[in-house]
Amino acid sequence: MKTHTGRATVVATALVGVAALMLTACGAESESGGGNGGSDGEVTTLSFAASTFGDPGRGPHLEEWLEEFNASQENIRVEAAAVPYPTFGQTVLTQMGAGEGPDLIRFDMPEFESASDAGLVAPLDDLLDLSGTDLIAQPDQFMVHDGVRHGVIFEASNYALFYNADLIETPPTTYAEFLQVAQDQTSGDVFGLAFRHMEAEEPGVWQDIFNYVYGFGGAWTDGESLTLNAPENVEGLLAYQELYDAEVIPRGTDAATFRRMFAEGQVAMELNNGGYATHLIAENPDLNFDVAPIPFPAGAQGTILAPIVINQASESQEAAATFITWALQPENQVSLQEILGASSVATPTERGSESLSEMPFLPTFDELTESSLPHVVGGFEAQTPDIRTIVVQNVIAALQGEVDMQTAMDNAQQEAEDLLG
Repeated sequence: MKTHTGRATVVATALVGVAALMLTACGAESESGGGNGGSDGEVTTLSFAASTFGDPGRGPHLEEWLEEFNASQENIRVEAAAVPYPTFGQTVLTQMGAGEGPDLIRFDMPEFESASDAGLVAPLDDLLDLSGTDLIAQPDQFMVHDGVRHGVIFEASNYALFYNADLIETPPTTYAEFLQVAQDQTSGDVFGLAFRHMEAEEPGVWQDIFNYVYGFGGAWTDGESLTLNAPENVEGLLAYQELYDAEVIPRGTDAATFRRMFAEGQVAMELNNGGYATHLIAENPDLNFDVAPIPFPAGAQGTILAPIVINQASESQEAAATFITWALQPENQVSLQEILGASSVATPTERGSESLSEMPFLPTFDELTESSLPHVVGGFEAQTPDIRTIVVQNVIAALQGEVDMQTAMDNAQQEAEDLLG
């Protein structure tokens, strides 16, 4: 396992949820004593770790979805475990590196790449028969490394502009309009915009600044070399800093706080992924919000690609594969997609009339799939978490006035090159 320097190891007490993650032998429990599915009444209990189980909007429905699987099985049971998003990756990677942890994991892409590169994720080619499965090609391409499949898409969630339709009649279509609307809507206890901007939320800051970098035509890499300090990257990050300096965001608030503020009408705009729509509807069914493409010049944005994987250390890999096979059945993909809301799943699903009536903006998210990219550094996917740390630390230093943004990114470029050797 690669060493991720500069990160605190998160102990298992960070875990919240309905099942413990620190599971010796990776979760094969009950009377089966391990194994791959049990027989003669023996039950193999698997743990499935995902930060989304802690989502107040989607979490309970995802647990109900798991119970549908459990009801369909005699010898396998899957139990949910939630870890808070900011600490999820390091918590689970630490456990997997010790030969422990959950059987099934829903990873975000940076941690997925690190775990796959370190040999912590089970190859799926001999565990799953996907020959008749219509996987969506654009996101699925990132699940395979050198011809070996390590994951299957659990959720693909494109980023877009969420706005309060009671405050904003027409969404901005350019960055200049975006800035102006944010300034116009900031008054008293109401802020025009909100985004993550504190080092304690490093993974989320990385996701947020990704939209500015790629939205202004930048890229972290040309596929072979790092380009962290490229002019387009700095231009996008200067836009991010301009909004921060304009004091149109609630500074010092974390994502949980400003998302609650958006639901309560105290934030006018937010860039977020499709999964947020279900969260908002659950938190405030009366909130009048809408969605539009992010109004940045290059027309590109990030996407949350969340693979489901099997722990290489699991003693119940075949049972875990049984669950993934069940999840990929068309009717179960449809029910999962309905729970996830504006997100997509591994296979094409048709949006139902009820979903479109409740969320008429769903086609906006679907149309963004071809221009959306996962939050990894191309060509350096396995090193993304370490590069992320370097970039976020330097960007925040610029926000705090310690250096200008160009110097911050020059520093990030040098530090990352030194890291990679």
